Amino acid sequence: MVFSSSIFLLYFLPVFLLVYYLLPSRFRNLFAVAASIFFYAWGAPRLILLVVASIIFDFYIVHFIHTSNGRKRKVLLAFAVIVNVGMLLYFKYANFFADNINIVLAQFGSLPISLARIALPIGISFFTFHKLSYIIDVYRDAKLPLRRLEDYSLYILFFPQLIAGPIIRYNEIADQILDRRASETVDNRLAGFFRFSVGLAKKVMIANVLGEQADKIFAYGANDLTTSLAWMGIVAYTFQIYFDFSGYSDMALGLGRMMGFKFPENFNNPYVSQSISEFWRRWHMTLGRWMRDYLYIPLGGSKVPAWRMYMNLWIVFLISGFWHGAAWNFIAWGGFHGFFLVADRLFLLRVYKAIGKIPSIVITFFITMIGWVLFRSPDIYFAGIFLKKMFVLEGSLDWGTNGIKVWVILCVAVLFSFFAASGRIENWQVKLFGGEHRMSSVGAMFAASVLLFVISLSAITSTGFNPFIYFRF
Repeated sequence: MVFSSSIFLLYFLPVFLLVYYLLPSRFRNLFAVAASIFFYAWGAPRLILLVVASIIFDFYIVHFIHTSNGRKRKVLLAFAVIVNVGMLLYFKYANFFADNINIVLAQFGSLPISLARIALPIGISFFTFHKLSYIIDVYRDAKLPLRRLEDYSLYILFFPQLIAGPIIRYNEIADQILDRRASETVDNRLAGFFRFSVGLAKKVMIANVLGEQADKIFAYGANDLTTSLAWMGIVAYTFQIYFDFSGYSDMALGLGRMMGFKFPENFNNPYVSQSISEFWRRWHMTLGRWMRDYLYIPLGGSKVPAWRMYMNLWIVFLISGFWHGAAWNFIAWGGFHGFFLVADRLFLLRVYKAIGKIPSIVITFFITMIGWVLFRSPDIYFAGIFLKKMFVLEGSLDWGTNGIKVWVILCVAVLFSFFAASGRIENWQVKLFGGEHRMSSVGAMFAASVLLFVISLSAITSTGFNPFIYFRF
């Protein structure tokens, strides 16, 4: 079940919210856990027991960590981390490792490793990072462990952020899990519905239209691709992944706010960035902060010699690329961004400062778009072919679109991706989504929410194209 499905919008969400609001506060967490288990089991019924078992394991071992001292505490920490990372490695990467080992074995004439295809639990990359955050934050004494299993289960399984983030660190949300009565207000419910509807519209009305175009072009064979098709495909995908991912984050933030939660922002107009360093402060911000606090800083961060700092950046982004998917093109994508982060620190930031804002945005957007070729391609070989087609000027002028609709939506995507280059627009967005509003503004936002919701629902029911691009995560 996904947020942009008619089942979720017409049945699950209305019933959930009705029961949730009618229940006394002390029962809401338990009900939210039960609903989240149902939500997850709808898409992966055979794996929900495994996920629940791992949550029970974490809950009790973290209590042992909290009450232990010295070496025993460190051993328990290492064991808990190894179990959770091991679970991620097995389910997400075992087939990848086996396939690559078999390629090597084939060179020596050896028999291949036989390994059954392993089903991937939906959202495993996201909830594994949540589990590690809980374990490490309690170990660091940043927060006390939760006393009730249903409260910890809510942190891991809560359906708004379960399958596509944002990645919420335990110390950011612990207090809200225990008590959020002060924020369960009518204003927050209406503002949350507005944020959800905006995200739904971004996903359905922009990302889906451009995604259909991108999928058609990336399905072309190497001999059929032309330069114009390649550029159209990657431009469409560049805006698809932004409006799809940020749309899902908006929906998650909106759902959370409707229930009294305040989740951290995950996107902040990344395509107006003036460097790749800034891009990663604006794109998937919760992942960037997680990597910084739990990986980059423990490796030494920037408080090490320059060569070591650059190596730390490469390690972090290679891991980040591999986290996104079990394929060499994801590792290459991580290394590609790691290269430009190092280049920023060596000389590029000075170049950007010299050439000014607009040229810096254009160059950074171009670099980002080249990176998306690696990210979207089915493998590293296809990515190489696709990049070659982009720059060799082959074939006739053929954009592969299905009429004026794609061009109109593409123009809308460009407008909403770059209009925040004006600082005033960015400040207005912050007030719109995060601030308090007068009753007249709330009324207008509610009317806009209903309109966007109805239009989006109509689009969902009238088309069969509604992809969920996070299954591999």
